[in-house]
Amino acid sequence: MPFRIAKTFTVESGHLLTKHPGACKFPHGHSRTVEVVLTADTLDARDMVCDFKALKNIIETAVTRYDHSLALNTADPQFATLRSTYGDRIVPFEQTDPTSEAMARVIFQEIRSALANAPGDPTYPIGSTVHLERVRLTETATSWAEYWE
Repeated sequence: MPFRIAKTFTVESGHLLTKHPGACKFPHGHSRTVEVVLTADTLDARDMVCDFKALKNIIETAVTRYDHSLALNTADPQFATLRSTYGDRIVPFEQTDPTSEAMARVIFQEIRSALANAPGDPTYPIGSTVHLERVRLTETATSWAEYWE
């Protein structure tokens, strides 16, 4: 596909990796950057893959749930207590550590679903030929993970 656009979001989020042998098994946080790339074979009537506003509208829900939250493996012994105390600010990862790779996959799947179910917004339309290419999740200034299908 010859045309690609990307939108980047930044969130402050925490996690802990119960399966990690080192310091990452303790709660810690990151300034994460989430980059979403869309592709299309052709441009729309406005000569765009889609308007960046449309892309933001689709992505925002999937990404902002991680802002000021703690992602946690549901197998963690403190999961139920933390979830009942902090509600949806505890983002569950079903029997999976919330690694950057796992987060990138979940965000990809949520955005793909949102694109498939996007209402036809006449002001900021997203054409049926637009495809989600990948999600890149940056954990630190020197580390990132990507997911695509």
